[in-house]
Amino acid sequence: MRLILLGPPGAGKGTQAQHLVTTYKIVQLSTGDMLRAAVKAGTPVGLKAKDIMARGDLVPDEVVVAIVADRISEPDAANGFILDGFPRTVPQAGALEKMLVDKGLGLDAVIELKVDEKALLDRVEKRVREMTARGESLRADDNAAALKTRLDAYRSQTAPLAAYYEGKGKLRTIDGMAPIADVSKAIDAVLKAAAGESRSTPTAVR
Repeated sequence: MRLILLGPPGAGKGTQAQHLVTTYKIVQLSTGDMLRAAVKAGTPVGLKAKDIMARGDLVPDEVVVAIVADRISEPDAANGFILDGFPRTVPQAGALEKMLVDKGLGLDAVIELKVDEKALLDRVEKRVREMTARGESLRADDNAAALKTRLDAYRSQTAPLAAYYEGKGKLRTIDGMAPIADVSKAIDAVLKAAAGESRSTPTAVR
């Protein structure tokens, strides 16, 4: 089971990823975690990433894809994986697809959690008011203005992935505003259908 979860900040991707990890015995792969692990392990691509980060530069797509390629070759990813934080752009999606094809692999589904951005902002504002009233400390980015900035970045950079994967017949859209359990059930239904499609397809790469 190889998946990508799409959705803006606050859509519930982390919660649903944990459900998927537990239910399907697959691993959640975070780009940041993979980069740090590769650097710590001193792998060839990890050392390359370390040098780039030491200069203060952004790690280029081809290096990130190489790190993903190394990681999904490890035994614990044999049953499948959820990619978290990658791809973020259409060019990254293209690079990821090429790498998977080279490995004889394909994505089973790309699940988009659709949410109402205004409702997300209202939710954050309510949480901030409640935490302030209780005297709890807030993170620097735990406010509506910071969330709006992150939503704007998602809309411009990552949202186009929905159209990209829809064009490839991989996109499945779920109502992310539904209760958590209902979202989980909807995702399970999508994956059950995707598994049926996979069994009826003669090759792994589609």
